[in-house]
Amino acid sequence: MPADKKKLHFCVFPHGGPLAWRIAGSTTEGYLDFEWYKRVARTAEEGLFDALFIADNVAINHWLTGMAAADRIGNAVCFEPFTLLSALAAVTEHIGLMATASTTYNHPFHVARMFASLDHLSGGRAGWNVVTSKSPSEAANFGLLDEIKSADRYVRANEFVDVVKGLWDSWDDDAFVRDKQTGAFYDASKMHPLNHAGAQFRVEGPLNVPRPPQGHPVLCQAGQSEDGLNLAARTADLIFNNKHSVEGNRALRADVRARAAKAGRDPDELLFMPGVFVVVGGTEEEARRKITDARDSVDETTAKRFLQPFLPSIDLMPMEFDAPPPDTPDVREAAGSMGVVLEEDGRRLSIRQLCTSFGNHWRQFELVGTPEQIADRMAEWFEAGVIDGFNLMTLTNPDGYADIAEGVVPLLQKRGIYREGYEGKTLRETLGLSRPGLG
Repeated sequence: MPADKKKLHFCVFPHGGPLAWRIAGSTTEGYLDFEWYKRVARTAEEGLFDALFIADNVAINHWLTGMAAADRIGNAVCFEPFTLLSALAAVTEHIGLMATASTTYNHPFHVARMFASLDHLSGGRAGWNVVTSKSPSEAANFGLLDEIKSADRYVRANEFVDVVKGLWDSWDDDAFVRDKQTGAFYDASKMHPLNHAGAQFRVEGPLNVPRPPQGHPVLCQAGQSEDGLNLAARTADLIFNNKHSVEGNRALRADVRARAAKAGRDPDELLFMPGVFVVVGGTEEEARRKITDARDSVDETTAKRFLQPFLPSIDLMPMEFDAPPPDTPDVREAAGSMGVVLEEDGRRLSIRQLCTSFGNHWRQFELVGTPEQIADRMAEWFEAGVIDGFNLMTLTNPDGYADIAEGVVPLLQKRGIYREGYEGKTLRETLGLSRPGLG
């Protein structure tokens, strides 16, 4: 039976921000070290977390910050996620294994086959983060002079996801009879070629992998545009977002659930997990000192070079590091479009604070304090009915996740809003999601 959905869900996002590798306690080899990933995954599993989420793009990771800062970015290069997660499947038992795969620079048959294979290899723990890819650097790696327009990407993405789901339904669950007496390896009446002919793709099928243990691996989506929200409402099981308040999460939840109902889906089958940056300390002062130390770990030149592309209307290099940037319409507009938060607790942030905070954790919502303070805030959001869990980032890995697992999780368990053990075998069961029938 599926797990109780009225429990808080945790997803681990291990990559952190692009400058996080400079922080004391972070490994400089982490993104290219399998033993590091294994420690992160096992720490998350010991904390009864739901899933490990590996983000990905198909270009060196300078596309957002520009080449001027590319040599300072710790996650400029990273492993191909399916190879990595297949290896992690062999050294874990319960944790979900989620990977990004682009609908822009892949083909549905390949993606369907890879996720079906990962689902079988992991015993039903695979999840697909659906992205549409928008950077010129990625486009250039596939013979294109510029990125594909957003509307065209989402037209392709919608058909892409439909084809992938159709391919996962190529076989009945009991199609492979393997009958030595009759010689029948599979029952041909239980094979379902797709025969898809659409505007974007022609795919005959069937998939040459049996139906995944979960029926369909869990689908995740984080798009916040109109097209992205519609795609999420129509196809996703899990919605990632970067809303920083109860009110923002409540509005997003209501919006996407209404879109899902309009698309003919049960809104209760959607889970909402905002990103949150968690720093745990024995005292609030200790936790905040960790943040201060992280902000001080990046030198002025690196920090300004990193932030410059996000505020292109001004030249940061000659400005005072510990003063805020000019409060002009151009600066506010650029910051808003790129997700750079210029104020915190009513105070304008200095260039130092902007650079290092954004570079260390992409300006996710922060929960900084004692285990009790963090558990209280998480419970507040959860009990308000606006979120189902959190996509977690920390300062240092795996130590930051160990702090959550050992300090925060027991407090949430005492409240009765966090699992005491893994109730199911698959990621869908862990998340409390139903298993799809054949389409």
